[in-house]
Formats: sequence, structure tokens, C-alpha cells
Amino acid sequence: MSAIERLRDNIISVYMGNTQAVDRIITCLLARGHALIEDVPGVGKTVLANALARSIDCRFSRIQCTPDLLPADVTGVSIYRKDTEEFEFRPGPIFANVVLSDEINRTTPRTQSAMLEAMSENTVTAEGEARELPTPFMVVATQNPYEFEGTYFLPENQLDRFLMRINLGYPAPNDEARILALQPARSTLQELEPVLTGSEVTELQEEVDRIRMSDALVKYVIDLVTMTRESDDLQVGVSPRGALALSQAARATALISGRDFVVPDDIIANVLPVCAHRVISKTYMHAGDTLTTRRIMQKVLESVPSPA
Repeated sequence: MSAIERLRDNIISVYMGNTQAVDRIITCLLARGHALIEDVPGVGKTVLANALARSIDCRFSRIQCTPDLLPADVTGVSIYRKDTEEFEFRPGPIFANVVLSDEINRTTPRTQSAMLEAMSENTVTAEGEARELPTPFMVVATQNPYEFEGTYFLPENQLDRFLMRINLGYPAPNDEARILALQPARSTLQELEPVLTGSEVTELQEEVDRIRMSDALVKYVIDLVTMTRESDDLQVGVSPRGALALSQAARATALISGRDFVVPDDIIANVLPVCAHRVISKTYMHAGDTLTTRRIMQKVLESVPSPA
């Protein structure tokens, strides 16, 4: 059994829901990306994030986002020590390999932005000094939909840092019956053993970088993002960071499928989860309008012919 199969089976043993969501969060991990899991309360967002973190033998931290959470609570703070008469930096929870930011849209935009540098550059600047984050590094954030009370919009530049926005949906009746019988979040999750080390994850990420993508498929990615920038339905199209994210996600999907080259289906499968949260429709001036932007991205996908 390959390392990716072990990881997938370990997560599925606890998260008994949408297996496509499991594949997508693994894709984010292998592509060195961050995942935003969005759905209504109670469908297993935190269980999925926890199962991924517990499946890797590395440092895991959890940030419970609340309206009174401060940026220093995330990045860390310097403490004065009387014995040495010096300030000592105490790293915050962002200094971990897998960081679960639970209900990220319940904290203020000021605190949300404290994660921007970490998610983009794998560094944190605190007390005027840039500090490296561990490798591998991944943020898995969960959030409830915007129409729920007590939530804040994620700024567009923050959304653009997430490789994917993942929706879980309700489990199938058979899966829900297993959840009721086994209650995995209460029992199995606590006993879940890691199946990969941090170094093995890093090796898989390096394998993703070596996956081949033909010139025709590079042009296909460029054609897709160009179409979003020229679309009459969109105020803002996919950024160059989004084009890079789409190509990396396609490479990771190819590796998961056991190939060392990308095929058109690898790109097509990732267009909606990678790109829909990065665009802004003209009818709704915010990237939070998930249904509208997904519909527009589906239209773009259908209008750009894929290579044979």
C-alpha cells in the first residue's frame, strides 16, 4: 500500500462522509496548499481536519477563533524574563506543521490577516524579526456560511491564500448510519495513529513538483484564467497565484492517481474548488457568493475546449 493510500484510508476510518472531500484535502497537503472547509455546522468539518492532522506524525496545533482573539494570540509574543533581564519570544500556535483554525470567520479581519504572511511565505514577522515556520506547513481552516450570525467576511486577499475551498455536504444515508453506530468523533478519532512522518510528506510534495505538465495543458490553464478575466459576469478574475494553484493541484491529483504526468481531467477536476473562491461576480461584490461564482466558473469551464 502506498503512502497516499495509507493516509487516505486512515482519514476515511474516522471521517465517514464525502470521500471527494478527503481526496481534496490530501491534494492540498501534497500541493503545499492550505484548505478552507466551509459548510453548515455538524457535518464533520473539524473531524476531517483533525483526522488529517492526527494521521501525520508532526506537530499539530488548534486555534479556536473567537471575536476577542488577537493577532499576538496567533503569532506569538515576547515575554520579559527577570532572571536573564531579556525578552524571550514565545511562539504562538501558528508555529506548527498542521494548524487547525477552527471557525476562522468568527474572528475579526485584523486577526485573520495575522495568518497572511504565514500562509504565503511560510514565515512570521514578530517583534521586527522574520521567523521561519516548520516544514511541512499547512493551515486547515473551517468556517460556517456567511448567513449565520456572528461571522465576518474573509478578505479577498485571505481567500486567495487558500488553495481550495471545500464543501462537504450531508453524508449518504449508509454513511450516516455508520456515524450513528460508531460515533467516530468521540471514540476512534482519539485513538487514530499517524501513518506518515513529516519527512514522508515533504518527499511526496517534492514528487508533486516533478510531475510533468505538457505545454498544451499549460496553455489550457492560461486559457481558463484568461477567460475569467475577460468574462462579463466577473468583476475580478483568477489571479496569477490562482493559475499556479490550479497547476499544482492538477499535479497533486496526478500523483494521487499514480501518474507522473498531468492529463486534462486533473485540471478539470480542480477548477471549481481552486478557482471559484478567487473570483468576484459583478452582481455580488464579494468572493463569498459561492453559488454564483461556482456557476460562473462552470460556464467558463464549459466554454474553453480542453486538449485531446
